[in-house]
Amino acid sequence: MSAAERAAEVAAKLALLRGCLETTGAAAICLRGVDWFAWATAGGSSAVLHTAEAGVAEVLVTRDEAVILTDEIEAARLREEEVPAGFTFHVTPWAQVELRTRYLLGVAGDGLVLSDRPHGSEQPLPTALRQRRLVLMESEQARYRVLGREAAEAMTDTLAAARPEWTEYDLAAAGAAALWRRGIHPALVLAAGARRLPAYRHPTPSHEPIGERAMLVFCARRHGLYANLTRFVSFANLSGNAAPQEQQALMEVEATGLATVVPGKSLSAVYHAFAAAYKHADRQGAIDEHHQGGITGYLAREIVATASTATELEAGMAFAFNPSFAGLKIEDTFLLGPQGLDNLTLDPRWPAVTVHGRQRPLWLEKT
Repeated sequence: MSAAERAAEVAAKLALLRGCLETTGAAAICLRGVDWFAWATAGGSSAVLHTAEAGVAEVLVTRDEAVILTDEIEAARLREEEVPAGFTFHVTPWAQVELRTRYLLGVAGDGLVLSDRPHGSEQPLPTALRQRRLVLMESEQARYRVLGREAAEAMTDTLAAARPEWTEYDLAAAGAAALWRRGIHPALVLAAGARRLPAYRHPTPSHEPIGERAMLVFCARRHGLYANLTRFVSFANLSGNAAPQEQQALMEVEATGLATVVPGKSLSAVYHAFAAAYKHADRQGAIDEHHQGGITGYLAREIVATASTATELEAGMAFAFNPSFAGLKIEDTFLLGPQGLDNLTLDPRWPAVTVHGRQRPLWLEKT
């Protein structure tokens, strides 16, 4: 993305934030989370400790200013590498965090401060603003497409190299390395081998050898956006095994849910479509065994689909659904566009089958 394109995106985001100030009568908006920082700066990162929700800098927006609040440790790097034009900096000594709060109070005066992570008397961001974040601009969508493709390539490279004697730690480490080599943060890497795969929906890696089959899951973050995908590898012949039949049944469940993802529908309608599909597959209990995913973007799951999630679906939203049976899951990241769902995490090298007009991943067989 060129500097001019990024500047245009920042200007549009600041206009949205200032529109929110006008609508609410608030004096300032303070964005503390790494998710909102990335959104407001058109892909900048305030993350240092990647498990922390709040980063090492905040974005403060008033009717007249857009300021990055940070300390002397981070300021130079953020200026040079993360924050585009359109922002000024207020830098405080690292040991005097209270000066940052004092500056915020001085700017806001007696006025209301809105925040994604409110402190004290601050109020949460309005629902309307949080909803607008879910609808991605064209420049965001362009970044997402590159991320999705490269995350899928990292997945393919990892499982193509995997061996049955690897431990789950080995598999997860190889996956994380493949992401880091592409400049992608491995925000989540799950790995399960043959024994643990049917036992747990969220198998954090262990020291066990993976054996004859394995699952690898990525939540891969770059520019604040998440590409989420799941793949399987088998080191034994799948013919005569229950896996292909189970996989086909799960693909039909997924296809029913994905067909419901159209503008104007609610996220709860997708959930109910999944519930009906599980029932049709004689797996009605499966919907209670694991969440089905939902809207993604600047969080791995911005909103998870439930029976009562009334969020209206719009073009420009991204989705990562993950219907599952015990020991089997299917997941990709899709962007809802004018022609329907576009799979951002499709790697043409990965074995696939067409299901209701859409390419869906098979198991990679290495026998």
